[in-house]
Amino acid sequence: MRGPGGPRLLLRRLREVMAEPVTAQARLDRIVVLIASNMVAEVCSLYVSRADGPLELFATEGLKREAVHLTTMRPDEGLVGLIAASAEPLALSDAQNHPSFSFKPETGEEIYQSFLGVPVLRGGNTLGVLVVQNRARRSYSEEEIEALQTTAMLLAELIASGELQSVAGQGAEIALRRPLSLKGSPIAEGLGLGHVVLHQPRIIVTRLVADDVDSEMVRLETAIEAMRVSVDELIERSDNAGPGEHVEVLEAFRMIAHDRGWLRRLREAVSSGLTAEAAVERVQNDARAKLQRQTDPYLRDRLHDLNDLANRLLHQLAGQSLTLLPSALPENAILVARSMGPAALLDYDRSRLRGLVLEEAGASSHIAIVARALSIPAVSEVANISEIVEHGDAIIVDGLTGEVQLRPQPDIEESYRDKARLRARRQDQYRALRDTPSVTRDGVEVGLHMNAGLVVDLPHLDESGAQSIGLFRTELQFMLALRFPRLSAQEMLYRTVLDAAGDRPVTFRTLDIGGDKVLPYMKGPEEENPALGWRAIRIGLDKPALLRTQMRAMLRAGAGRNLRIMLPMVSSVDEFVAARALLERELLFSDRCGRERPRKLEVGLMVEVPSLLWQLDEIAARADFLSVGSNDLLQYLYAADRDNKRVSNRFDTLSAGFLRALKAIADAGRRHDKPVTLCGEIGGRPLEAMTLVALGYRGLSMSAAAIGPVKAMVLSLDAAEAAREVETLLADSGDAASLRGPLRALSERLGVRL
Repeated sequence: MRGPGGPRLLLRRLREVMAEPVTAQARLDRIVVLIASNMVAEVCSLYVSRADGPLELFATEGLKREAVHLTTMRPDEGLVGLIAASAEPLALSDAQNHPSFSFKPETGEEIYQSFLGVPVLRGGNTLGVLVVQNRARRSYSEEEIEALQTTAMLLAELIASGELQSVAGQGAEIALRRPLSLKGSPIAEGLGLGHVVLHQPRIIVTRLVADDVDSEMVRLETAIEAMRVSVDELIERSDNAGPGEHVEVLEAFRMIAHDRGWLRRLREAVSSGLTAEAAVERVQNDARAKLQRQTDPYLRDRLHDLNDLANRLLHQLAGQSLTLLPSALPENAILVARSMGPAALLDYDRSRLRGLVLEEAGASSHIAIVARALSIPAVSEVANISEIVEHGDAIIVDGLTGEVQLRPQPDIEESYRDKARLRARRQDQYRALRDTPSVTRDGVEVGLHMNAGLVVDLPHLDESGAQSIGLFRTELQFMLALRFPRLSAQEMLYRTVLDAAGDRPVTFRTLDIGGDKVLPYMKGPEEENPALGWRAIRIGLDKPALLRTQMRAMLRAGAGRNLRIMLPMVSSVDEFVAARALLERELLFSDRCGRERPRKLEVGLMVEVPSLLWQLDEIAARADFLSVGSNDLLQYLYAADRDNKRVSNRFDTLSAGFLRALKAIADAGRRHDKPVTLCGEIGGRPLEAMTLVALGYRGLSMSAAAIGPVKAMVLSLDAAEAAREVETLLADSGDAASLRGPLRALSERLGVRL
């Protein structure tokens, strides 16, 4: 039922029309005539999505011309709306009896029985709908559907060029560049305004029609083979990192790279007259559109894999690197990626980077820790963001609320600029407090310390006015290295940190790996629940050479200075005693080697495993100090994985049960005259920090950016009055799941600055 020449001839003729020096409307009118002729259809119509929602009739051959730019369809209206919503083709031999059929009298389409419509897709977004119709009832073949889909690709590029905006009816904007307000999870505070830079740049396909189909098929096959080799190399590198679930995932990825159905669709697209790049883009568009509408986790993962493989294939065809070179970063860049490792982020020029948006990363992930260290506003869990954006799009990232504004309207952008200016003024006020002692109105000193883990963190020590480094995460050095850091490298890092701190104390936490912190070069056991498995001090005690090497490096770096060492994930007194015995052996070894000891050595531990709540007096009697790891303590206390979106927000950090546990730890420290600090995320939030001071905490460690707001809170607080009020609240809490509301009301009543 197709005209002479088939889709290849149609594509060539369409390409000629695209190059003609005519108006946009004249070009569209020629295009629909050509498509109708080739498809042997009485009608061909193009509907384009508008930014305000409706689909507008932009051109037609066969329907009444006066309906062009006057007829519109809501996104949920008619067969055209159904195609736009589903992003899938629809072929009907009796269209008028379909439940979604919507009659538009001004078009004169009541005489047409058969209907074939396909979405006009680009980057997974539906830009419009292309329709052909016939008077007689007929069934459209798979070949005809494929041909119309291929033609829709050309129209997608025409819409994307912006040429059609000049002919849009009623002055409406077409939907290609519509503003979007997206919601994700904040992982690093701050506000960033800039332009999108894709960490893995997307290849923009400009040559769609093949000059020589046979040579394009050869190019496709060559690229497929090179893509498979790159996947094999990826798996081989992963194998060297040891067994684990990631290996199974990559093996499934390799299977998809050999999927016959996927490869058949690519080859058929080239056979229809497309270039190899256009064929990949065509198949990728289908996967993107389905991905956006899919809720089943297994199918989403499979579609993600297909999308990734198509992206690799496009880069092979274009001869381009899969990732952006850090040196290519423009000014005011907002990085957008599906996921990213911490080392990759550190490669970028921080002075040009204004924000980070990811599809996948938890608040406690490695990339989140690095983003906070670099003071880069970051939001994660933004669904499909890497497919929605275009390079250079205006974008705003709010790392406090998790909001992302893509292509914002001028009034929205100005509102955020005002917010950024207000934030800057507040930061100036906080900087003015840098040298002000952190003392409450009733004379209680509250030590404010800084969490760190990288050399790039160290300048923040002076900038923030922190009293010390309350937590230095030593594992980040191990996670960013290509191989296990030698003793000399560890010693050099610890010495650099101590030098930067000067007279201010530094608390080094020994290696906290395992769980979500995997070293690529260290083999570990497969565990069904890594968070409850072999991690932190458990690894150190099972591999004493590992822990002793780290302790030796710390002792050497701390020679003649004050040194504080903290042990993570201690779950029993025996574990602490065993680890301290290893440290004593290292001290004796240092003595035999004639090395100078630290001037003062203190050994403490993280209270983050609930079992210690019933051993507080015993552990406080043996340790020199205690530090509460509130992130882990909360997730273990409530059996709620902090990286699982379904349960991570189920339990409030200001719940009565958790606050009672925190108070018990502070009370134990006071009974044994041992300092107790808290170094989890909640210590950096003013409302939670107010509550902690009321519970008896006199030391809080937090990100550098949080010190100013928390200090402002401390200066406005009467600690004794707050303690009395919070004690009453806890006593009267009954079955309340959270005390957040009452505590916020308390802060307002006490005049506390939050």
